[in-house]
Amino acid sequence: MVNDMEENKNKTQLMAANVSDDRDDEIEINIGHVFATHFWTMLLVALALALASAGVTRFLISPTYTSSSMMLVVTKETTLTSIADLQIGSSLTNDYQVLIESRPVLQKVVKDLNLDMDYKELKNHLSVSNPTDTRILQIDATSSSPELARKITNDVARVSSAYIADRMEVTAPKIIETGELPTRQTSPSMTKNVAIAFLVGFILAFAVACVNDVMNDAIESEEDIQKYLGIPVLASVPNKDLEKEADKKNRKRRKKASR
Repeated sequence: MVNDMEENKNKTQLMAANVSDDRDDEIEINIGHVFATHFWTMLLVALALALASAGVTRFLISPTYTSSSMMLVVTKETTLTSIADLQIGSSLTNDYQVLIESRPVLQKVVKDLNLDMDYKELKNHLSVSNPTDTRILQIDATSSSPELARKITNDVARVSSAYIADRMEVTAPKIIETGELPTRQTSPSMTKNVAIAFLVGFILAFAVACVNDVMNDAIESEEDIQKYLGIPVLASVPNKDLEKEADKKNRKRRKKASR
């Protein structure tokens, strides 16, 4: 019985020691202290990265422009449109989307415009979409040249309309809107890139500041002595140099106030 009690007592002491060790191993980060001591450094790093991103976006990344054309999927040339025609037209849009980006259509566009690329590269510059619940097909062409983007989207619409009518033996999709000459670039976005760079820079600087704060084991205050050494502070020796500087500042303030 006595042995069991001693064993339980030893186990309790071991558990208490483990808990104490776990508490000692915990890393405390004073976020307020980190912000107070390193805020301006973090801000400068963030601003530096934002300015670097702006420079790269402005001078090193080529802008791209997008021009769009639209086609309407029709089933037959009549003035009246039935529900069946609408349903058939809606289902055909999926087939037309594939045909617009098919190899024969793109090869014809490359030949017509004498493009310095093959049909696979041209496909990377195209995007065909179908707005929800419509029979409209929108063809977007992107290029570093605004004029070339307009030519590509218009020629793709023209060639694909004729190709669809010939291969599927249906009424050709109607081109209801031709591409215009874009005046604003679609990418890169200066605002987006600068904002991301600023945020990344601030987070990285904050992370480095936190690591430095954790790795700093210097004793700087009475609280640090009690925390790391477990020794109560009985007395402290004042720093005379700091007191002299404080007195000088107070005198200057008094002189300014008296004036």
